[in-house]
Amino acid sequence: MSNAYPQIHLVRHGETAWSLSGQHTGRTDMPLTPVGEAAARGVADRLKGLSFSAVWSSPSQRAYNTSVLAGFDAQSAKKDDLQEWDYGAYEGLTTKQILAERPGWNVFRDGCPKGEMAADVGARADRIIAGLREANAGILVFSSAHFLRVLAARWIGLPPEGGALLVLETASISVLGYEHDLSEPVIRKWNQK
Repeated sequence: MSNAYPQIHLVRHGETAWSLSGQHTGRTDMPLTPVGEAAARGVADRLKGLSFSAVWSSPSQRAYNTSVLAGFDAQSAKKDDLQEWDYGAYEGLTTKQILAERPGWNVFRDGCPKGEMAADVGARADRIIAGLREANAGILVFSSAHFLRVLAARWIGLPPEGGALLVLETASISVLGYEHDLSEPVIRKWNQK
């Protein structure tokens, strides 16, 4: 049944200097590292033979350039709602640095001062999901880890905070779809390298 209903392929961008160091990268427009560029090119081979009715990308260069290097430059439409979590005052900090100031902090539960809360990211994810369901077709999405984790949680009916239960590596591919019919959204594959 996996081919009877549309599948949504999610691709996390390739490595950046900050994803490598563990720094929170929300709206800072970081380029891909050479390793990240090579991994993005590798995404093309992993998606070979699949066709998509549309390709959507976060406007960040790390996500958009991943789509370009994966061979989808002519098709990629930038969507602001696909931007990574706005980390506000925590932009550029590592989790360890944040925990030193705020013990027990968790982005999914506590959000970020001067940035977004999980509900804010969830509202953006819900708008993307509404567009995906309206299109009712196979779509390829390029974005960042925390946003894609919230998107997947919302896809299967969990609150945005449910994204805390999912982890994504750089240049990973995940697949959202349905089980028996369109009323049963599921995660078909997750974090494939």
